[in-house]
Amino acid sequence: MFVQTNTIKAIKKYIKEKLQVRFSESEIRLISNELMKSRMNLSTSDLLIANENLLSESDLLFFRSCVKRLLNDEPFQHIIGSTLFYGLELKTDERALIPRPETEELVEWIVSDFSGVNNLRIIDLCTGTGCIALSLKSVFDDASIDAIDYSLSALSLAKENSNLTHLPINLRQLDVLSEAAFSPKIFLPNSYDIWVSNPPYIPEMDKEKMEKNVLEFEPEMALFVSNENPLVFYKKIALDGLNFLKSNGVIYFEIHEDFGNETSDFLNEIGYKDVVIRKDLQGKDRMIKAVKS
Repeated sequence: MFVQTNTIKAIKKYIKEKLQVRFSESEIRLISNELMKSRMNLSTSDLLIANENLLSESDLLFFRSCVKRLLNDEPFQHIIGSTLFYGLELKTDERALIPRPETEELVEWIVSDFSGVNNLRIIDLCTGTGCIALSLKSVFDDASIDAIDYSLSALSLAKENSNLTHLPINLRQLDVLSEAAFSPKIFLPNSYDIWVSNPPYIPEMDKEKMEKNVLEFEPEMALFVSNENPLVFYKKIALDGLNFLKSNGVIYFEIHEDFGNETSDFLNEIGYKDVVIRKDLQGKDRMIKAVKS
């Protein structure tokens, strides 16, 4: 046996010893606790007094497998199968990007701006797991929210998350870069209060700077754009937004930290007003909003 005893205390020690070459002490503590809670169906308070609880052989093999997968750079969220986003537990796997804390900040910006407003019409473009659409639905329960993605795999995951959270959203497969993406027969012009998107925005040349756990385990189509046209999604979505947002409707984007000013300039050029760039908690330009004139 790879541990001295089959107790929770022993497996915690094993996890720490194996992962300390790759993770910080606080990361190891979080990983260990979340794995324990998930596998053993324990609460945080239960875990505090469970050190001497005995594990089965299958439990021990499960934790050893998790350690091997982590050392192979597989994302922790894929291993436990979920992540917490804006208070919602969402299923995560290779079908869509793992929701990031920066995107929670984008959601919070929208929630703050529209606090107390009823019957909103919202569209979330490049929805992925559905994290933005579902978070907004959890706050604006009477809102009508459309969630769009080109990837059928991502949409299937978003549908599972909609069912898991009991938050109904309108899912639709659509290539937002297509010239005929937004048909007036489907989307009513001048009818939306909010357009929001966290589209692909990482130039291909940035691949060499990225971690293996992103490059090998998350979908490239949700990450990368060409070096020659890194704002391709922003330009197309913003132009379409002019047709479908109400007067004084607001468009929100998560952005690449290097392209905030370029995105702002474009939004101003095509006729948006009150363009604002906001930094994330790491001090990077990460979000932008603009108002339809």
